[in-house]
Amino acid sequence: MKSIATLGPEHSQSWQAAVQYDNEAEIRLYPHVKALLDAFAAHEVEYAVLPVYNTREGEKKQYFRFFDQIKSGYWVDNIILHSTLSLGVFDEETTVADLRLLVGKREAFNQCEEFIENRLPGVTELSVQDIEQAVAGIRQERATKGKAVIDSAETLNALGLRIVEREVAPHNRTRYAVLGHSLAPMTGYDATTLITEPLDDRVGILVDILSEFSRRGINIADMRTENDIKTQKLRIYLEAEGHIQTDTLASALAHIESRVIQQQGMIRVLGSFPRVDMRTKYIKSFGFIGTGAMSRWFADRLESEGYEVALTGRSTALRPEEMVRQVDVVVVCVPISVTSAIVRQYGPLIGPGKALILLAGESEETIKAALASTNDEVEIMLMHNLWGPQAATMKDKNAIVVRTPRSGMFCSEFEAFLYKHGADIYHDSPSKHDLLMGIGQKLPTLISVALAMTLHDNGITSEDIASHCTLTSLYPILAMSRVHSQNPRTYAEIMSTAGDSRKIVVDFAKNLQQVIEMADAASIAGLCDLIDANAGHLSESFLQARMQQAKAVDEVLGRMM
Repeated sequence: MKSIATLGPEHSQSWQAAVQYDNEAEIRLYPHVKALLDAFAAHEVEYAVLPVYNTREGEKKQYFRFFDQIKSGYWVDNIILHSTLSLGVFDEETTVADLRLLVGKREAFNQCEEFIENRLPGVTELSVQDIEQAVAGIRQERATKGKAVIDSAETLNALGLRIVEREVAPHNRTRYAVLGHSLAPMTGYDATTLITEPLDDRVGILVDILSEFSRRGINIADMRTENDIKTQKLRIYLEAEGHIQTDTLASALAHIESRVIQQQGMIRVLGSFPRVDMRTKYIKSFGFIGTGAMSRWFADRLESEGYEVALTGRSTALRPEEMVRQVDVVVVCVPISVTSAIVRQYGPLIGPGKALILLAGESEETIKAALASTNDEVEIMLMHNLWGPQAATMKDKNAIVVRTPRSGMFCSEFEAFLYKHGADIYHDSPSKHDLLMGIGQKLPTLISVALAMTLHDNGITSEDIASHCTLTSLYPILAMSRVHSQNPRTYAEIMSTAGDSRKIVVDFAKNLQQVIEMADAASIAGLCDLIDANAGHLSESFLQARMQQAKAVDEVLGRMM
């Protein structure tokens, strides 16, 4: 039988947390944290359970400091306890208005501060360590009038008190750490906590440490700093997503010690455990129609967030028509040219109360098809990611989100997933999205293909280009090379998109013809006026900012030419 140490008395919130962790274990109760940790360190018990965070109080800082006392063992799991703090009285006739003395633990008062201020202004608070002993003392003195106790409903019932107010601290959840003597195995949805030794003062050390996590795409779930009591040097507490045995997290910590802190042994891993999320998640499962590289890219990251993910396509055992009935959110991620047809085929199968998210590069026609072919109670949103499956992370990359009147909490949760992973989110209407993507994708691709055709028509070789390029002319050459060195189907799909992006191409062709005619006529003054008018539209601030970027790129390119 397992043995678990926690804080007493029986029916306390810590006792409830230990029972929730293993209701068949032997629960050993201790009066305070030091006695609990001493028993754990001496291997008198297999596990220890103690509170570390409360949604109303925040971090229980004193408990984090106790982790420093544990030189062996690991943080191996967590329990989230939904607390039912209530108000109990001794006598049948006592009402809330009669109360003059309120008895409870210090943390209970902190969690119920709003209720006490609003309903019990001026009441005297008596903070006690042992509720059971305090209640027994009040009864023994026969002085129960006007007195009440704040604690969990379970404890109040066990002590024979009458509950006059339930849930006096709504949305009150406490996170408990489970300590064990062996490191927890990887689950694929893990987090790791660590603590630094007191660090020597150095400018930017905290920013540099966080940057090592950020550039590897590791999310920091929790962090705080404080000065060590003895040395007054900085100490950092971190909870990072991922298991310490993964290469990504292990290499980050090794690099921080050797390159950032520049001292070995300055980071102590408290433990790794299945990730706990204090936020409310409404989505349990995603199902992709499309098994391409981009679908797999998003599937991997959604799975790392704890969602169940299914991939379906033409050759999968699980068919799309089966999948859409099983998941909360259906994601369509297929070539642009067939997106609307796929939506019309499978949209009617999506049940009410679910969501359809479109990962697509064309907006107007795709959203029209989705709204027309799905139940009115199906959420709908389009997201266009402006990066490919080769990207390590989505940090600082553009994500265009097109919400619809039917975008709801599922769509918002997916958008929060993008935000968490560092995407720069921009909200567009369908027509604005397509118009701007004409500038961002369609027109540059068409120009690149036409430029390559022109080189071929004129017999210009790659050697000719290298010997006669200026820094300005090198930009379109680089774009042309990018288009012609990747999957041609991707760029063919981009060039073939419908909607307002076509207007951009048509207008460009018309304007290009005008410029050609003015150049052929040697209209120098007219061309100067044209450039000046363009500069006025683009704005001086925009041009200055882009010129600074161009000069930085020129420095790199100039060394390569």
